[in-house]
Amino acid sequence: MIVIVGGTPLGGEIRASGAKNAALPAILASLLTSEPVVLHNVPRLLDVETAVELIRALGKEARWEGNTLNLWGGEHLAWEAPAELVQRMRASFLVLGPLLARLGRARVPLPGGCALGPRPVDLHLHGLARLGAHLALADGGVFAEAQHLHGACVYLDFPSVGATEQLLFAGALAQGETTVVNPAREPEVADLVELLRKMGAQVIWHTERLTIRGQRELGGAEHTLIPDRIETGTYLLAGAITGGRVRVQSAQPQHLAALGDRLILAGCELEQGEDWLEVRGPVRPKPVDLRTWPYPGFPTDLQPPMVAFLARAEGRSTVTETVYAARFGHVEPLIQMGAKIQVAGSIQVVEGVERLRPAQVEATDIRAGAALVLAALAADGVSFVAAEQHLSRGYEDMLGKLGALGAKVWREEG
Repeated sequence: MIVIVGGTPLGGEIRASGAKNAALPAILASLLTSEPVVLHNVPRLLDVETAVELIRALGKEARWEGNTLNLWGGEHLAWEAPAELVQRMRASFLVLGPLLARLGRARVPLPGGCALGPRPVDLHLHGLARLGAHLALADGGVFAEAQHLHGACVYLDFPSVGATEQLLFAGALAQGETTVVNPAREPEVADLVELLRKMGAQVIWHTERLTIRGQRELGGAEHTLIPDRIETGTYLLAGAITGGRVRVQSAQPQHLAALGDRLILAGCELEQGEDWLEVRGPVRPKPVDLRTWPYPGFPTDLQPPMVAFLARAEGRSTVTETVYAARFGHVEPLIQMGAKIQVAGSIQVVEGVERLRPAQVEATDIRAGAALVLAALAADGVSFVAAEQHLSRGYEDMLGKLGALGAKVWREEG
């Protein structure tokens, strides 16, 4: 249980950690080679530890040195991924492409993770089938086999991050040239491309397509992960919702243009440098409307914290969720804290209130947990937020960083 004494404006500066959503595919990319891969700026998160545990179970070696992760070995990889690990975290399903490309066969259970509504892996399977994989669904998993993957042109109906990364993995060792039309453009995908290039992959990125020229093998590499834009945005919103002033160092402002635009419309003062962002929050925000969208649109992962921020706006905001059908786990707990929110289909109508009230609430997923923490920081009084298990999956030392900004927050057992 997290205990938060709210009502104090946050102030000061913190440093952004490495991006969780860049770390996970980077770790799994090491399955494409038996040579050493060294990753710097890796956040020590529960999901990252799960990814490390998964590749160890498949035959890789891994050693931590602070926030540097050394990966090597794997000359004799296992071709079946353990169900217990894959079902902990959706990103684990990405082992399918590397195992298939390296070994010619793979069996991977269908993934788990946060309960955000249906997130089928159809695009992953469609793309791998286009590259020549024979696929079968049985016993809650996917069995894939291909004597040789071959290049092909794959069109994605939706710019799925996971499907794009899966095709990058498979295409890197396929025979010939693979083209992905309408790929995901997220910074984390670009970071994976950079790592694969260092490993010897030939990837050409145009705005609307990715071209991967398959290699017989890939080598080792050393790579520093980009900063976490979702963590950065969450702490900026923490400063804004409390009417405080917060600076996040080691950030990449260009990755958060959509959030910055909405913060300014809401009445925040926003400054930025080459590698930092600083926000000063208003007494109460102005209402704004927004729609989540694949990058460079407003990130779905910042939608719940943004709703918490808008819950105190002077008027009505509408927030439309277009990426995940059921990303509304934050709504009922926020209502318990005094927010006025109505959900109609994919739209949240948020009627701002002057004050949020403290409460005991429970999170259902990572970003809902962040939203509840932000609401508790703004509420006058003591809140109890059951969210630590979720937050440890997505935020490195959240309580420590909030404490550095002046928040009265601590962990309570039981």
